[in-house]
Amino acid sequence: MHVSDRPDSPAAREVLWRFAPMIYGPTVLFALGEGAILPLIPVIAAQLGADIATAALVASALVVGQLCGNIPAGWAVARMGERLTMTAAGILSLGGVVALAFAPSLGVLAASVFLIGFCAAAFGLARHSFMTTRVPLAFRARALSLLGGTFRLGMFVGPFVAAGLLALFGDEHAAVWFFGVCLVATILLVLFGPDPEAAIAPPAPRATRTDDPEAVEDTGEPITASLRAAPTVDGRRAGVFRTMRHFRGVLARLGLAAASLAAVRSARQVVLPLWGVSIGLDAQTIALVVGISGAIDFALFYASGQVMDRFGRLWAALPAMLLMGTGFIALAFTHDTPQNAMWFAMFSAVLGVGNGLSSGILLTLGADVAPKDDPAPFLGSWRTLTDAGGAVAPLLVSAIAAVSTLSIATGAIGAIGLLGAGAFVRWVPRFIPRVRG
Repeated sequence: MHVSDRPDSPAAREVLWRFAPMIYGPTVLFALGEGAILPLIPVIAAQLGADIATAALVASALVVGQLCGNIPAGWAVARMGERLTMTAAGILSLGGVVALAFAPSLGVLAASVFLIGFCAAAFGLARHSFMTTRVPLAFRARALSLLGGTFRLGMFVGPFVAAGLLALFGDEHAAVWFFGVCLVATILLVLFGPDPEAAIAPPAPRATRTDDPEAVEDTGEPITASLRAAPTVDGRRAGVFRTMRHFRGVLARLGLAAASLAAVRSARQVVLPLWGVSIGLDAQTIALVVGISGAIDFALFYASGQVMDRFGRLWAALPAMLLMGTGFIALAFTHDTPQNAMWFAMFSAVLGVGNGLSSGILLTLGADVAPKDDPAPFLGSWRTLTDAGGAVAPLLVSAIAAVSTLSIATGAIGAIGLLGAGAFVRWVPRFIPRVRG
């Protein structure tokens, strides 16, 4: 019997606490180390002789690695399991950290950053798959929002740790070795920490099977994708690419809506600092405004999960997209106004609220529509789509601003947000049941 179906089912907090040693703790550690080195990658590249453009290219290798790592990670999780995949990703990341610390050239540095991004994708997908198959549906959104929140916590605190290490040792490589220590602790937790499966049995697969292959083909009709079986060939897993084809309707509809949310989120991190520079604010003021926006975002991560579990996924996704879409569009009209600094601060806060309300949505939607008996190949495709949306958005802002103005680029991101809101309204009710805790 599924744990959430028993009358004596443990409270959500008690169950979620059991995931701390293997899931939430390692997530904080991995993100803390990654957040510590992110601001320093361009600095280390510059020390090796890179100009501004080359340093940016080296830093972007992390995102490229994440994009390239999702689909192979789905293959690895399907065959090795979540625990071994997380362990392997941690060990390979540790190798990347050592190579990064001793990189003699820009090529080795870029390869090291790429490897870390690749392993981060594998680590993230393994966690996502584990939570998808283990967490009771009644509080899945809260569990995954907490997962997103722990990652945000690590990425938020990491740069401050790096700043402290720089002040203490005066060497950027201290943050790199700090990441290495975090990875060792992560590997040990994953390998030797208490296994949640010992306390919570995974829910029984709800897949419906049929001998007619057309009966389970994804046509885009009103269905719940999570109730359908993953495709098999001769009784064996069909693999990542056959799974992508099998669920192409979900990926092309709800997946693109999710990618639009990832794009708007990513654009926020680029547009706000650029906007502050464009209206003439000093670096300290920009950092303060962006920091307050980030604090609002972080403060709301668990509220997003509660809303999704109690009222349904759309009740978090739609307000988040509407707030961010209209926030970007409204900000676009304030550039040349006398109170542009005030409007900048206000709409930064609005975007922080919208982003906070979206915490865990992409993880939760992916878990909802993934096949329950073998989610990893599907989640690899899902995360590739969302990561691609996040990677394309900064390039889009840069391209539009280069040929027109930053205001038009900001308005374009807002339009993507509103289109994404419409896509969520259209496709969430079709593919995902109304879930209430």
